[in-house]
Amino acid sequence: MPKRPHAHILAAVAVTAIGLTTATVVSAEEPGDARLTAALDEILADDRLYGSQAGLVVADAQTGDILYDRGGNQRLVPASNTKLLTSAAAMEILGADHRFVTDVAHDGRIRGKTLHGDLYLRGTGDPTMLAEDYDALAARIAEAGVKTVKGDLVADDTAYDAVRLGPEWGWDDQSYYYSAQISALTVAPDTDYDAGTVIVTVDGGESGDAPEVSVEPATDYVDFDIRATTVAADGETDLTVEREHGTNTIVVTGEIAAGDSVGEWVTVWEPTGYAADVFASALREHGVRVKGDVRLGEATPADAEVLADHRSMPLSELLVPFMKLSNNGHAETLTKAIGLHVSGEGSWPAGLAAVEDFVAGLGMDTDAQRQSDGSGLSRWNLIPPREFIDLLVSARGADWFDAWYASLPVACDSERFVGGTLRSRMCDTPAEGNVRAKTGSLTSVSGLSGYVTDADGRELVFSLISNDYLAGSVKNLEDAVAITLASFSTEDTGTASTYDAMESTPDSGRADVECSWTKDGC
Repeated sequence: MPKRPHAHILAAVAVTAIGLTTATVVSAEEPGDARLTAALDEILADDRLYGSQAGLVVADAQTGDILYDRGGNQRLVPASNTKLLTSAAAMEILGADHRFVTDVAHDGRIRGKTLHGDLYLRGTGDPTMLAEDYDALAARIAEAGVKTVKGDLVADDTAYDAVRLGPEWGWDDQSYYYSAQISALTVAPDTDYDAGTVIVTVDGGESGDAPEVSVEPATDYVDFDIRATTVAADGETDLTVEREHGTNTIVVTGEIAAGDSVGEWVTVWEPTGYAADVFASALREHGVRVKGDVRLGEATPADAEVLADHRSMPLSELLVPFMKLSNNGHAETLTKAIGLHVSGEGSWPAGLAAVEDFVAGLGMDTDAQRQSDGSGLSRWNLIPPREFIDLLVSARGADWFDAWYASLPVACDSERFVGGTLRSRMCDTPAEGNVRAKTGSLTSVSGLSGYVTDADGRELVFSLISNDYLAGSVKNLEDAVAITLASFSTEDTGTASTYDAMESTPDSGRADVECSWTKDGC
């Protein structure tokens, strides 16, 4: 797509937002349908965007012709819209059939039922490894006849570097599962595949007693400091479940009503040790005794013999939980996997360099943007909406496009792994089941970029990124843009509607993170 000139004539116009006071905004910077321009300008005149930075670009998906551009060249923090770059690059570089492999090998000799040597658990970053998968590996070792290991259990996470957290990730997020540490060996507690976390369940007991606390998967890797109390059944539950920084001590404070139950996903400190603990426990369950110690972070010898392996689902399937639920860990794992594939270095710098080269080939102006992690959790990411348009248009010609497109959240589809982070938005509007787009949320950051078909059957791409607003949420404005595009027709001679989406997007839960990250629905 050709780039627009950097010099523009910007016209300041006064526009009255629906039900709000007059605000001065900048009109669309490129000519287009006057009715569509007026409708979109009206939405962006909402007082919630007063004093903020916002950019909106709309284009024809087939031709790339720009239909609307207001602030499209502004460098904005995109939050999870960053995942559009990471996921597309992963499909191109790793391939739709890419699978992560976790295996168990040894470097000694097996005599009878005894392995003389070390047992190596080797990972390549699989974020979908469950406790049951480690159990299956342990069963394979027992089935091979090994009952005793006269050596150590070595957890080999050397496929990736030892940097666990991304650049500029908030220290106060580190207990929450959307900010889990990244390792080539890890464990997911359930089929949302939030690798590097445990599910902590707190059950109220008798009034005045401490609550009961359990963890899934069962592991001794975490400890609990229970300071909470149980109150009467008609009392209020107000619990905090957080891991102390730098430790695996999970502190439970507050009150829980008798008979109530609360589940929280909490990160672990050092996922490699977590994986080793789960696997060691599985070995014991299958009657395999390791006489030595557990060692972390050492490479498997090149001549080691593989005894068992596990292969993940293909990347084309992993895209669904990744993109539908905006899984940060998946994005960062894929970034390091890309680096490992391209340069033999499983690190953020290597992976991001490869992603940059790829998106440049799709027409994105990499001199005008910066990507600092794979997920968008870092505020160092800066990407103009106009560049997302280039990506969305160019991706349509890729052989992996269908699977990638299918992984995007779908407006108002209640099925969790279809609607994803859009499953409760834009219902009972022309956008329902029509809009497929990636959401993004951080404090004072919101974004929506994707595809919509208008009333004429024309496919459009759009990207709206908002930064620095003080309102609790601007999701309603994103919805209004998408619904307006879905209902627009060039044949209509009347005024284009600027749908008020207030009723379709309830302002509930935390507005500063993706709704799926809070595990309370979207």
